[in-house]
Parts: sequence; C-alpha cells; structure tokens
Amino acid sequence: MNTNSGFNAQAVSEHIIAWLKDYATNARMKGFVVGISGGIDSAVTSTLCAETGLPTLCVEMPIHQAKNQVDRAQEHIKALKGRYSNVSEAVVDLTPVFTTFQGQVPSSDDDFINNLALANTRARLRMTTLYYMAGLNHALVAGTGNKVEDFGVGFYTKYGDGGVDLSPIADLMKSEVRELGRYLQVPQSIIEAKPTDGLFGDDRTDEDQLGATYEELEWAMTEDEKGSKMEDFTGREKEVFAIYKGLNTANQHKMNPIPVCKIPKNLK
Repeated sequence: MNTNSGFNAQAVSEHIIAWLKDYATNARMKGFVVGISGGIDSAVTSTLCAETGLPTLCVEMPIHQAKNQVDRAQEHIKALKGRYSNVSEAVVDLTPVFTTFQGQVPSSDDDFINNLALANTRARLRMTTLYYMAGLNHALVAGTGNKVEDFGVGFYTKYGDGGVDLSPIADLMKSEVRELGRYLQVPQSIIEAKPTDGLFGDDRTDEDQLGATYEELEWAMTEDEKGSKMEDFTGREKEVFAIYKGLNTANQHKMNPIPVCKIPKNLK
C-alpha cells in the first residue's frame, strides 16, 4: 500500500504560510489560536501559523490527560516559543469543568455510548475554550485536521475539533503532514508518537479506534477517489477498503453541509 509521492515540503509550507497570512489580513484578524495536543497535526499547524509572523497563541486544554501527551505538548510549545517571538501560550485546565458537567448530566446504561458521548463533550469544551481565547485576542481558530480525518473517515467531533475558522492542513495526507513536520523541525518525539485523539483519558490510539493505520487509510482513500471497488481487492487490502468505506459512509453527516428543509413557495 504505497501512498508516497513527490511531496515538496518547502513549497507546500510556503504556500500554506502565505495563505494563512492573506486570510487573516483579509479577515482583519490579528493572528491565530491553536489547540495543542502533543500530536503531529497540532504541532505542524501551530508552526505554520507562527511562520506567518502574526501573533500565535498555543493553548493546552488538559482533561484527565495522559502524562506523555502533556509532556509532548509542553515540549513543542517550549521549542516553538524559543524559535518565534510571536508565539505565546496558555494553559486552561478543563478537568474540573468536565467533572462538573459529568456530575450534572444523566448517563447511559451502555458504557460504550456513555464514554463516546463524554469523549465528544471533551472536544466541544475545548472548542468553546479556543473560541473564547480567540475572542479575547481578535484571532482565528486554526483547525488541525488532516485530509484523511476531515474528508476520508470523518474522524473528528462535529462542533468539537471540527469547529474552526480555517483548516490549513486539511488537504494534506497524514504522511504529508509528517514530512512537513520534519521540514518545520517539529520535535522528533511528536513525529514518532502514535496518533491519538486523547479524548478517552487512556492510551488508546487512533489506530485502535479506526481499525487501520493512517497509511492504510490513505491508500484506501486514494483507491476510492480512483473509483476502485471492493471486488478489486483481497486479504488485508479488502479489509482496509471496507473499513474506509464504512467510516466514510457513516460520517457523511459531518462532511456535508447542514441540511436545510426547503419550504415550497406555495406553503409560504
């Protein structure tokens, strides 16, 4: 499953940086706010924002967070602040907010459903926090989703990490984000870390939840865009293609515009 291509990290980086700067200038906004998770996507996004020279606020928002995720986030922010004078940081501990919320709402008898609802709540609390910080700083919330997550399998929370003002890396595959990370000198510990959404308070990875690696899903997304069918594959390829198609179908509600009920003119 080879998804490699002639990726020009320098040219792509320069293109995104110019796009970010132009967008902020045209929107008459001062800079960017980025939620930092300790993962490669938020590290690359925040570095690209910092490269614009505009004020870039990196926000940590732990909620019962695993120590290794917190450590990587802090390592990245420290390195970024050392390289860019326009980068600042804020830490908003949302654990007590989340705990209070959890104590005030009913729970389901189905542990899976209950845990998923709470995981999505974590993402939505973080979105609320980022927009609050953006409001204080007259800034834009920069999304950290990549192409496979945002347009392939829909691996994000609607109105959570999917609630952003602009998406600088959403046309890049995960492997391309990693290449960009190497070019932008993101800490090696982050580049090598197994991707995780960090929404469940444990060490489960994205692969654990998706049933396939990002490299496999990139391949499946490419094959789907070429018009390939399930019967074209066997073995693991067929299994991965089925996983991709299933997630892509189930999560169309995230990727499509909100449906509007159009009222016939004769009823108005």
